[in-house]
Amino acid sequence: MINFIPIFPLALVVYPGENLNLHIFEERYKQLINECNSQKKNFGIPSVINDNIGEFGTLVRVKNIATVYPDGRMDITVEGLNVFKVLEVIKDVPDKLYSGAIVNYPENEIMLRAGMMNNILSNIRELHRLLKVTKDLKKPDEQLLSYDVAHHAGLNLEEEYELLGLLREDQRLEYLKRHLKKLLPLAGGIESLKERIQMNGHFKELKGFNLDL
Repeated sequence: MINFIPIFPLALVVYPGENLNLHIFEERYKQLINECNSQKKNFGIPSVINDNIGEFGTLVRVKNIATVYPDGRMDITVEGLNVFKVLEVIKDVPDKLYSGAIVNYPENEIMLRAGMMNNILSNIRELHRLLKVTKDLKKPDEQLLSYDVAHHAGLNLEEEYELLGLLREDQRLEYLKRHLKKLLPLAGGIESLKERIQMNGHFKELKGFNLDL
């Protein structure tokens, strides 16, 4: 399926099933969120990598508007739905402040793979023990997918984006397995990993990518 969606490009990766907290302060995205919320429409968050809009992103829906401030700023929660591929960015949308994109939705195999996941969970928990952090994965182990644990594995932005572009669960789990195998021996003294893992869940105040540059 190919369709047009409003977009909110951000320098982060959203995964299907993820709840993401955002602080909305730019006028164009106030408009986007208000329209999508009132009209029950979804929008896309394509990942911005190295100051470029990436080929992949995630369709999201407005799940909750927690706070609306007097000047129209908002604290919201969005939920990731499914991965899309950008075919064309539409910078100027008639009568809108925000931009859009023509996208399609590649087939994405999502299947629980308990054996592979158990090994990855063991390594993630060892990583957290070394870094002295505690994270709630919010699901029983037997229900977890790669998307549920990827933000907790110490991936950097480029690595999280690479995982988003993998469209089979076994590929994503193998990617995490190899990453953790390399990372664990180094994890004891890397404070930046602790910051990556702990920051997930806060309202993010991120300026949308400027398509006019």
